Amino acid sequence: MTTHDAVIRLLDARRLQGLLTNQSGRVIAQYSFLNSEGNSSLSHLADISGETPRRITRGDQSIGPAALSENGTIVFASKRKGEDGKDADSPSLWALPDNGEARKLADHEGGFSRIEVKGETIIVEFPVHTWAADENDHQEFSSERSDAKVSGILHTGFPVRRWDHDLGPGRQTLAVATLDEAATDFPEVSDELSTPAGLDFRYLSLPSGRLVDWAVDDEARFVLVQLEKPIPGQLEASEIWRVDLDGEPELHRLTKPAADHSFDIEAISPDGTKALVTRVQQWTPQANLAAELMVLDLETAEVKPVWPDADFRFAPIWVDDSTIVASADDHGRGSIFIGGLDDAQPRRLVGGVDQKYSFSGLALREDTVVATASAIDVAPLPISVDLGTGVISELANPATVLDEEGTLTEVEVRADDGTPIRAWLVLPEGEGPHPLVVFAHGGPWGSWNAWTYRWNPGPFAAAGYAVLLPDPAISTGYGQAMIDRGQQQLGGTPFTDIMTLTEAAGERPDIDSERVALAGGSYGGYMANWVAGHTGSAFKCIVTHASLWNTTSMGRTTDNSSWDSAMREQSAQYSPHLFAEDIEVPMLVIHGDKDYRVPIGQGQELWLDLLTQAKTPLDADGDTQHRFLYFPDEGHWILGRGNAEVWYRTVLAFLDTHVLGIDANRVRTLG
Repeated sequence: MTTHDAVIRLLDARRLQGLLTNQSGRVIAQYSFLNSEGNSSLSHLADISGETPRRITRGDQSIGPAALSENGTIVFASKRKGEDGKDADSPSLWALPDNGEARKLADHEGGFSRIEVKGETIIVEFPVHTWAADENDHQEFSSERSDAKVSGILHTGFPVRRWDHDLGPGRQTLAVATLDEAATDFPEVSDELSTPAGLDFRYLSLPSGRLVDWAVDDEARFVLVQLEKPIPGQLEASEIWRVDLDGEPELHRLTKPAADHSFDIEAISPDGTKALVTRVQQWTPQANLAAELMVLDLETAEVKPVWPDADFRFAPIWVDDSTIVASADDHGRGSIFIGGLDDAQPRRLVGGVDQKYSFSGLALREDTVVATASAIDVAPLPISVDLGTGVISELANPATVLDEEGTLTEVEVRADDGTPIRAWLVLPEGEGPHPLVVFAHGGPWGSWNAWTYRWNPGPFAAAGYAVLLPDPAISTGYGQAMIDRGQQQLGGTPFTDIMTLTEAAGERPDIDSERVALAGGSYGGYMANWVAGHTGSAFKCIVTHASLWNTTSMGRTTDNSSWDSAMREQSAQYSPHLFAEDIEVPMLVIHGDKDYRVPIGQGQELWLDLLTQAKTPLDADGDTQHRFLYFPDEGHWILGRGNAEVWYRTVLAFLDTHVLGIDANRVRTLG
């Protein structure tokens, strides 16, 4: 298969996005596929409860957030054509019964961000105008703003933007309505434009702060909300409140905001008396990021640790009022654990180092748990796991089953301090020795333990490159000690770990240690920049995407306020921009203008410093060998179908030029 074929197959494949399930056994998959023009992706739903997947939504607009009720009705948000034949400006809310056609339930200017259905109650999160008390107010004020072509947004807190979008002008809030018989028990119709049921949404009165997360109990009696607000020493301190839904809403604060830690909502117990939460120790100059699973008593607000002897960060759900099942990163793979609320540590139900899968998106279905599984060389697929035996069963898969390029193996070695460290290694066909490209992962809290659409090693293996995927210090799934090794020295132990693993890979007879490049995005981009200024000509070239260059200016402009103080004390030693004059090799800089996590200014500063300070020699024509791939309409990740292809082809061409000595102008479609 040619390199071009491998890129196209990757980008055009149907991809599993998530699963919905209920206790009656129905499983709904949300998955993406290319539109008829082949230039963008659509997201739709398929029923995978049987032996083969059955697509149950249609149209040329994507399905947004969705929820599956116990009676089998799916409530989802999507744009549909109106009676004038034009697409709606905002997604509407629709109900799709187990058998029949979708019916519109409600319209809302700004669409719907999240949906939950509990019995006859529907709870939605959506943006509303700051002054609005109900839907009539919201529509009136929103229309006035639109008609006047007002774009200004007045802020009173931090942040003002998030990831790739501006926050405001409204606020995110929760609203509740009743799904009566007219909304859910309707006759089969052939026209999806049937008369809207007109759900009567009631806005919840929430405490002040920015809505971050929420969960509703099974009986729809109350909702837990996580809100952020500024306090001394922390611009984004969070607290959890209980908001009753029956009658006049009552507010009960369960956790207080703190400068050094927060609590994240995980799941409410079936009986509604307690909730699983994760206590997150914030990264500061004095402390490392740490996470501890805890149970929160919803009456007394007392918290106590769950599974205190376990050294993983868990993503849990309840099996019953005393049993928990949870997924976690696990030594470059993943595991699913099960245990009692009072157990010192859980039992590994499935996973671990004897296999290669990671697991996510757990949901309970009868006596099994449904999840998404994937591996470095296996695209996401839906599975169920028997809670008693741990036996895995594959479910009907609406996504493309990809035969990945290359052969997957591992590199294991001891770090300078004696810690065992490891990496995945993808080898292309043939005996080699193969040129090598090293991928530094982002985060910095992360792991190369799952399939990815971005930074997928398949196209690189198809082009003849071996790909090393190291998990250095600060990687997840190896216990708190692995994070502690590098949290206060971003360019220290993580850097030496990567270099040690690269050296170990280079000692293999099937790797050409003289033809090596390094690439990374986000924190991996930071590492790429750090490597560029500290390794001379050891690497033939460096690819840096959405990268941190000047950690001082980064901390003051990112949408994550806590990083400013966390990185400030390290900047004098570990900011890559201080070593611009030591860069010798060509660099490919990639950045999106809509990246608010690592703002475009980081790429601009890096580009200027490369052209004015780096000692990389000019080419034969006297021009720079550095390149800047700029995406005006992309954020932290390159999501557009065409832009993603340009990303892969540009990166591969840059590697070809500087690692293989092949003219970058050659047409990669020829293989």
